[in-house]
Amino acid sequence: MPTKDDESLINKGKDAVKNAPSSIATHAPKGRVSDAALRALKPADKPYKYSVGESLYLEVTPGGSKLWRWKYRIEGKENRHSLGCYPELSLKEAREAVEAARKLVKQGLHPAQQKRLERIKTVHERAGTLEAITKEWLALKDWEEITKKRRKDMLTRVVFPALGQLPVGQITSPMILDVLKKAATNNGPSVMAEAKRTLFGIFEFALEMERVEVNPVRQWREALPKNKTQHKRPLDTTEIGQLMRDTDNPGGSLQTQCAFRLMWLTLARPSEVVEAEWAEFDLEKAIWRIPAERMKMRKEHVIPLPTQAIEVLRRMSVISGDRKHVFPHRDDRAKPMVAASFRQMLNVLGWGGKYSPHATRTTGSTRLNEMGFTADWIERQLAHAEPNAVRRTYNHADHLKNRTKMMQQWANLLDEWKRSDSNVIPIKQEVAA
Repeated sequence: MPTKDDESLINKGKDAVKNAPSSIATHAPKGRVSDAALRALKPADKPYKYSVGESLYLEVTPGGSKLWRWKYRIEGKENRHSLGCYPELSLKEAREAVEAARKLVKQGLHPAQQKRLERIKTVHERAGTLEAITKEWLALKDWEEITKKRRKDMLTRVVFPALGQLPVGQITSPMILDVLKKAATNNGPSVMAEAKRTLFGIFEFALEMERVEVNPVRQWREALPKNKTQHKRPLDTTEIGQLMRDTDNPGGSLQTQCAFRLMWLTLARPSEVVEAEWAEFDLEKAIWRIPAERMKMRKEHVIPLPTQAIEVLRRMSVISGDRKHVFPHRDDRAKPMVAASFRQMLNVLGWGGKYSPHATRTTGSTRLNEMGFTADWIERQLAHAEPNAVRRTYNHADHLKNRTKMMQQWANLLDEWKRSDSNVIPIKQEVAA
């Protein structure tokens, strides 16, 4: 409650205001200002000031607003600085704000101008976060949208949780090193290497745009694990059999295992498998049509499905048949699972660093060529572009009938190798194209 002195002073201030040609300042007794007295201040016909000492006062408007003001001088000229409204800004907070403003005035800086500069700086910093710069960088890349999406998905998963919202100018080499080490542990050396290459490109762009003074991405020859994964080395038949047995693990994720098996049965790319949609499959005709927008070469790809692949898909239809994607994301069922799930499974099973999902296609190509199948059929199954420009122009053969027989024999061999029949000798094929 306001004291008698407070009430007397306030009433005198009101009386003075009524008869004054302009606003009149009233003064609280030194050291006796209370919140109760400030709350008791009532509006008058004209604005008036209620001083609380040290050039700090409340300006009470006819509408009832109570505005904190502070008077100060720079180069002999009197100025006013607005601090906020009472009671949103308490007396204690107003005095603390004055102390901060007084330090700026001693440096010859106007608090209001400095506040505006800080606000502008904050806006620029938000526009210059790693995530924002990445968006600019990706927009300039002459890549297919699907490639940009995959690169951004990797950053979203591996880099952005720690660094995405930081201004690029505040990101240091140790911070990046920490993120890359975690990427190597959680996602594997190849993902770490991809993240490092991507970050280097982003910071080179930021350097050219004068958003940073140096590129903080270093070579780190000793601080990071070496990427020893042999992506291109084909597995031999014994290794294939062991891998098939290990990934058919009752304790593992059924969805990941089914997606992994479909990849081996069709030799499709990991991303093509995990993003597969039910609308792409015709199980009666045993055909999988991957639309052009999902293909690396931007051309529709038709894949014959061996009976084992049909079994995998029918098994998944019980789980996700009412969804858009054959293999839905674990957390957001409206999205597809991520290819990183393969790597996580392989790390758990002890295959990390020995084999990469991308080596599946290399293995399939090597073994099918050994079996004597026509190179055209194999390359068409892998959706590889014909390197010879003239031949590419005239050779539109899809070889679907022959590829159907080839992939059924491939699927049968996978089952035999899985049963430890590593001594099975594939029959050489001499089928005419």
